[in-house]
Amino acid sequence: MAAVDTTAVDPVPPRLIRFLGVIERTGNRLPHPFWLFWILFAVTAVASWAMASGGLQVTDPGTGERVAVRTVLSVPGSREFLSMIEENFVTFGPLGTVTIVMLGVAVAERAGFFETLARKSLARVPGKYVVLAVALAGALSKFLSDSAYIILIPLGAIAFRTVGRSPLLGMIVAFVSINAAGDANPLIAPGDAAFAAMATEAAQTVSPHAVVRPTDNMYFTTVSALVLAFVITFVVERVLARREHTLLPDEPEALPDTPEARPHEPGTLRHGPEAATDDTARPAPGPRETRALRVTGWAALGYWALVALSTVPGGSPLRAEDGGIIESPLFDNIAIFLAVFFLVIGVLYGRLTRAIVSDHDVPAFMADGLRSIAPLLVIFFAVSQFVALFKWTNIGTWVAVTGADAIRGLGAPTLVLFAVLIVAVACMNLLITSGQALWALVAPVLVPMLMLLHINPATTMALYRIADSCTNSITPMSTTFMLTVGFLQTRKKSAGIGTLVSCTLPVAMAMLVAWTALFFVWWLLGIPLGPGAPVR
Repeated sequence: MAAVDTTAVDPVPPRLIRFLGVIERTGNRLPHPFWLFWILFAVTAVASWAMASGGLQVTDPGTGERVAVRTVLSVPGSREFLSMIEENFVTFGPLGTVTIVMLGVAVAERAGFFETLARKSLARVPGKYVVLAVALAGALSKFLSDSAYIILIPLGAIAFRTVGRSPLLGMIVAFVSINAAGDANPLIAPGDAAFAAMATEAAQTVSPHAVVRPTDNMYFTTVSALVLAFVITFVVERVLARREHTLLPDEPEALPDTPEARPHEPGTLRHGPEAATDDTARPAPGPRETRALRVTGWAALGYWALVALSTVPGGSPLRAEDGGIIESPLFDNIAIFLAVFFLVIGVLYGRLTRAIVSDHDVPAFMADGLRSIAPLLVIFFAVSQFVALFKWTNIGTWVAVTGADAIRGLGAPTLVLFAVLIVAVACMNLLITSGQALWALVAPVLVPMLMLLHINPATTMALYRIADSCTNSITPMSTTFMLTVGFLQTRKKSAGIGTLVSCTLPVAMAMLVAWTALFFVWWLLGIPLGPGAPVR
């Protein structure tokens, strides 16, 4: 098959491709994320002063208390916020998760485990299925919480590189799958329990005996995971593949020495549908790697079996005080268990393949892994201060409650109300990217309001999932968005916010439309959302 010249550009690209190119160029002219968040910090500080001077306040529907916007541009406000700066950074959620998980992931990655796993899993899979495979993996990774980004984004790069496609595109597919499709998942994760608990509390203001369970959206999310994976695949192959030549690493990465890789000239990389049609067998790992992978696989099963058995006793320290599993030390501290897991399999695999020959290699791999995320830690300092200020000023609360009140006052037909609700919450999510935080603010208004319209709280929760998920992948306010920009910059220094937005925007919009349409069909057919959870 003839190689595709990745320096070539369509002489007359379609309007959508030109539009995405403009978005990328415009976005990449923005300041470095570190400075961007300090600019946003300053804007928020000024906005808080203006809003506080205007006496803006709302009633928090969760507590019933009046919440006023407060400003940091005052002596008491600046004094209080200055005392919080160190704590803001040290307690910033993604900082601990990224650092802890990377300690284990770095060992497994540098020992070659991920590379071999990707090559083994893709050795007999046609290249045309690699997008779907990564999309499904991302959609099913919700139980990993924020750790999914650390694990699957590099693995997506390896998977795409193995089949001769851009590793940056692999990162983007993994990111958008986790971030935008993460709430479409057949597995029950800690977030589901939190969502259900908040929905139950809100519903009981109308009906004291109302209960919302973590499984109440299970049927809908299971089907949604499959549908969204196919939507992602369709958009990537039909739209993003035409721009794949813009996503080459700074230095061409060596492809596997295989018949499908050898014919290509330096500086060229097959991409798009043409690359996907080549079914030439890719290299399987050698005998030593295969044996190491098999032994490591059994060790992985043994590790999680041991963890599972440890939760069996009623008084297990991995259970909650009330004996629960979902909301328990096990799931609350999943990053630690994942770090140990990858450390174990990394050391075992490295020993078997002789990638690790000394006990000095393990801490060296860990240090190397932490060095690779140093740019992310620098960005996290600026992000943590902005997020803390936005929360401290109560601007986020004011925006969410005001928006929810506006929806309540519409009095529109049910399906129109659903569409407006989805769009409104999706817009709020551009600013308040924490799914649980936003749900905690809007659920006390939306759940009772829709119950009075004879709409099941489980239905409101499903609508929220749609609205909360899709726009996560297009907002720089999201810490995982900036994390992914950092990952992209490890392979292409010129990659920036615009690069990621221009690639995630068409996918996110297609998912929002498709997922909303799926829900409307689900509603009209009256299919239960989960066990014992009617849609209406």
